[in-house]
Amino acid sequence: MTALFEHSPWVEARADAAPSSGDRHADLMAVVHAASAEEQLALIRAHPELAGKAAIDRTLTETSAAEQASAGLDRLTPAEFARFHELNAAYRTRFGFPFIICVRLTDKAGILAAMEHRLTRDSETERAEAIAQIGEIVRLRLGDAA
Repeated sequence: MTALFEHSPWVEARADAAPSSGDRHADLMAVVHAASAEEQLALIRAHPELAGKAAIDRTLTETSAAEQASAGLDRLTPAEFARFHELNAAYRTRFGFPFIICVRLTDKAGILAAMEHRLTRDSETERAEAIAQIGEIVRLRLGDAA
């Protein structure tokens, strides 16, 4: 079974322990939104960088590898790889966590444009965006599992 949340089984466990609303995605995201700021940050940090070290050394989860491949991130030119590396580093330095985007809803150019744009935002806006993007990733993964 595909893990819905990257290296964060606590989200599903808490949702399973609570009464169901009948909407699995809403139940899961309610857990995320009710989590402490530290837990949310750990959830965000559990995600891999796009086209990063984990993609090279093959330590991405199978699901993440397939998702990144769907956006062409497994077929970067040396210049594209360098640009992703540069933006990933700038983003992590600025916000303290990896850039997260639902790659299945965009492509390489869209991801790079989003990285550049989102680097201009404040930390709280970007933290909320990371949680929203995780929600989109989970929504698609739930659809795959159905």
